[in-house]
Amino acid sequence: MAWLVLVISGLLETAWAIALDRSAGFSRLVPSVIFVATLLLSMAGLAYALREIPVGTGYAVWVGIGAVGTALIGMLALGESASLPRILCLLLVIAGVVGLKVFH
Repeated sequence: MAWLVLVISGLLETAWAIALDRSAGFSRLVPSVIFVATLLLSMAGLAYALREIPVGTGYAVWVGIGAVGTALIGMLALGESASLPRILCLLLVIAGVVGLKVFH
């Protein structure tokens, strides 16, 4: 259960990062509210998962999921560069996250 919560929390990290960008420095209400809600849920899920998963592994997986998710949304929906080197780097992050889970 802890791993499922950790993955969901990582996805919520992606949501709060995108909402933070869209909040325009907290000048837009709806993205700002989404940011706060998803940030709180993401942190609560991470805290829950860390009761069973070592902090180094849990935090690295959480950040990895959030970073890859945010980068993918940036590339697919926000017009950021989707160059081959960037995609290869994201694959390396994914390999690291999978490795941390496998060797847990």
